[in-house]
Amino acid sequence: MAGSAGTPTSRVELTVSCRNLRDTDVFSKSDPICIVFHQPFGSRDWVELKRTECIDNTLDPDFATKIPLTYHFEEQQHLKFSLFDIDSGSTNLEDHDFLGDFECTLGFLVASQKVEKPLRNEQYSSSNNGSIIIVTEEVNSCKEELHLQLMAKNLENRSWFCALDPFLEFYKANEDGSYTLVHRSETVKSTKHPTWKEFSIPLSTLCSGDYDRNIQVICKNFKSSGSHKLIGKCYTTVRKLREGPVESNTYTLIHEERQRQKGSSYKGSGTMYVNKSYIREVFSFIDFLKGGMEINAFIGIDFTASNGNPQSTQSLHFINPSSPNQYVRAIQSVGEIIEDYDTDKYFPVLGFGARMPPTFDQVSHEFFVNGDASNPFCYRVGGVIEAYYGCLNRVQLYGPTNFAPIINHVARFASANKGGDKYFILLILTDGIITDMPQTKEAIVNASNLPLSIIIVGVGGADFEAMEELDGDVVRLSSNGRYAARDIVQFVPFRDFLKGNWDPHISRLMLAREVLAEVPDQVLSYMKANYIKPQPPKVEVNVPVTDVI
Repeated sequence: MAGSAGTPTSRVELTVSCRNLRDTDVFSKSDPICIVFHQPFGSRDWVELKRTECIDNTLDPDFATKIPLTYHFEEQQHLKFSLFDIDSGSTNLEDHDFLGDFECTLGFLVASQKVEKPLRNEQYSSSNNGSIIIVTEEVNSCKEELHLQLMAKNLENRSWFCALDPFLEFYKANEDGSYTLVHRSETVKSTKHPTWKEFSIPLSTLCSGDYDRNIQVICKNFKSSGSHKLIGKCYTTVRKLREGPVESNTYTLIHEERQRQKGSSYKGSGTMYVNKSYIREVFSFIDFLKGGMEINAFIGIDFTASNGNPQSTQSLHFINPSSPNQYVRAIQSVGEIIEDYDTDKYFPVLGFGARMPPTFDQVSHEFFVNGDASNPFCYRVGGVIEAYYGCLNRVQLYGPTNFAPIINHVARFASANKGGDKYFILLILTDGIITDMPQTKEAIVNASNLPLSIIIVGVGGADFEAMEELDGDVVRLSSNGRYAARDIVQFVPFRDFLKGNWDPHISRLMLAREVLAEVPDQVLSYMKANYIKPQPPKVEVNVPVTDVI
C-alpha cells in the first residue's frame, strides 16, 4: 500500500559442505555432522537451530539436509556452524569430537551467495582444520512437491569380489553452471537391480519451482570407507519426471571415463526407470487454520512432592502474589499463545502425582485440577491459574512422576477426531525425572499417528537429560521395537530462559517461541501423512449493529 513500509523479509535455504576436515578417528575417517546455532532476537545465547544428517567416513561431506531461515534485512541474525565427529548414539555434543566452527551473520551469507571459509578450532589453532562451504539461495513461493520412486536395472559392477550397494544423489543446476546437492537416497544392499523407496521433495528445493531446470542424478556404489564409487549419471527435469512410468521416461546411466575408455562399444552403466511420480500441492499451517481447523489444548501439571512444600519459599509451587512461580509463568507464556488459536478458550487441566481428598490415601496420576469431573474446563489462562492455586490447597503433593496416564487421556480424544478438523496440544509442566519412562515412550509411540503434539516444560533445576530422549529431533523415539510415526514431542527446560538479566516479559516470549516453534510442522506432518487437505477458507459475516436493532 502506498505510503506504508513493508518488512523486507525473504525465505532462504542454506546448503552446507566441508572440505579437508580434521580426522579424529584412528582406524577410519571422521563421521561429521553440522549443528547450526542462532542467537534469538534480543539474546546473546547460542540456541540450536538445526542438525544435518551424519555422514560416515568422510572428510569432505556434502550435507543433503537444508537449513531454512527467514532473512530479516533490518536485523543482524548471528549464526554459528559447528562440526562434530559423531562417535556414538548420544545426543549430547560433549560426547563427540569437536572439529571446528564458523560464525557469521545471515546478511553476510545472503550478500555473498556462496562462501568458503576456514573452520576455527582453538585446540588446534596453529594447524588446518578444514573449510566450510555455504551456499545461500532464496526460496520461491512454489507450493508443490514431487513424490518420486525410481528403480534401476543391470547396474555395472566393476568389482569381482563385492556386490553392488547402490544409492542416488540429486543435484539442482545453479545459474553459474554448478550443481547443488538437494537429496540423497537410502542405500539398497547387494543388488544390480535396485528399487529405492518413494520420497517427496519440495519443488522449491529440487528445482526452485522451475519445471525445466536441469536436475543431475548420480548413482553411486556405497563403500563403508566413505570412498563411494561412481556407477553413472543422467540428467532430467521435473517436467520429464512427472510423466511417470512410461516407456520414454527411462535414463541410461553414463560413466564418462568408462565411455572414453570403451568408445563406441560402451552401452552405458545401467538403466534407471521411473516407478512412480506425481506432484502434490503443499499446504501451510495457515491454510488449515483458515479452513476452520480447531486447536484444542490440554494442560498437565506436576503435583509431586519433589516440588517442595507449597508453604515454603523454596518450593516450585510457592504462591507469591507479587512474583509468580515458574509453573504460573510457564502457563502464562505458552497458554496465552495457544489461547489465540483455541476456539472456545476453555482448557481441560489435568494434575498428576498427588494424594486426593478426602482420605488422602490414594495417589492419582490423572485428576482434574478444578476438582469438577463433570466440568473440568477452565476459562482462559486466568481460569487455569485460579484452578491451579485452588488445587494446591486441596491436594497433598506426593509422587511418583508418571506421564503415561495423561498422555493416554488426551490421546483418546485425538483418536476420536482424526479427520483434520481438530488438532490437540498437551502442555505438561513438570519438575522431575519421569518414573514411568517405558510406559511414557509406549504412549507417545502409540499417539504419534494421531493429531496430537506434546510440549514438556521442565521447571526447576533437576537433571532433565532423560527428557531429551522423548524429543525425537535427533533420534526417533521407539518402544518395544516400534518407532514413532513422527516426532510429536518438544522438550524445553524453563531455566534456560531465566539466565542472565533478561526482562521477565522477554523470557516469557522466548519460552513461548521455543516450545511452540515445532507445532505448525507437526500439524502439517500429520495432515500430509493422512492425505488431509484444508477446507476452503471460512468467511465470517459480521452483521451491523443497526440491523440487529
